[in-house]
Amino acid sequence: MERSRKRIVWLVVVVVVMVFVTVIGSSFYMLDYSLAPNPERTDTAACFREQYKEFPETRPWVDSLVRRNALRDTFVTMPTGERHHALYVRKGGNRTALVLHGWRNCSISFLYLARLYERELGYNVVIPDLHAHGLSEGDMIQMGWLDRKDALHWLSVFQTDTMVVHGVSMGAATTMMLSAEVMPKGIRDLRFVEDCGYTSVWDEFAGELKNQFGLPEFPLMFTTSLLCKLRYGWSFGEASAIDAVRKSPYPMLFIHGSKDTFVPTEMVHRLYEAKSGKKALWIAPGAEHAESYLLHRKEYVERVRDFVSKKGTP
Repeated sequence: MERSRKRIVWLVVVVVVMVFVTVIGSSFYMLDYSLAPNPERTDTAACFREQYKEFPETRPWVDSLVRRNALRDTFVTMPTGERHHALYVRKGGNRTALVLHGWRNCSISFLYLARLYERELGYNVVIPDLHAHGLSEGDMIQMGWLDRKDALHWLSVFQTDTMVVHGVSMGAATTMMLSAEVMPKGIRDLRFVEDCGYTSVWDEFAGELKNQFGLPEFPLMFTTSLLCKLRYGWSFGEASAIDAVRKSPYPMLFIHGSKDTFVPTEMVHRLYEAKSGKKALWIAPGAEHAESYLLHRKEYVERVRDFVSKKGTP
């Protein structure tokens, strides 16, 4: 009898240890899977090929910028000491747009938005490679949370009288997280455009954990978030765009595709509801994740034009 009880105890111990090891191992995998940079991130030629294939109108526009010496590679040292890269499109004047790319993308991938601002709206444009993307230094993706500090630095470096920050997907989350920060003095008119951003890193990863692997939040979300805190200094819960939006005093345009499942469309309604003050919302019909411009180019341009010209905010 005593021997049987000991066997049961040892069996329980073995099972607990195996579960613990599995959870910890899965947490490391999930963190690295989510935050590991694109291994081909510095292949700028491939980025240009992909951009021209999806948005062929950007090729002659880029060629014209190069002829006028109006497209420049810019490198800036961040407050962290890292060297970050951006493309700068020089239009002239006192209006500048900061365009923020998505997860595992790069500045080149968002030249189509730079074209929108320079050609259609008359803005200078800064498109940074966020931390651990493109030609910018960094070992792990920051999902917008620490990127907001880098974006703030870019705003300061290229500060003009009128500015707009426009991000897509992870760049949109960065945009919202940035909007709660204390901004550089001297910017008279500052506006934010978020296109298909998530409410928080926790919400986004929890959704992907369920959709991709059929797993609940507990325990992996908790252990992986703790691991992220220990390794990189931030947790999934604190990396919240919706908390930042609640504090943001700036006008904001929310854009989301009606058929987005990667960042579910319901998120934008919660974000919009959380925002006080001047705001506008556009749900792009039939668009999946980050497809609003691709499927509705003319209306996209007009929505952004109305917003930055103050017509689109009540």
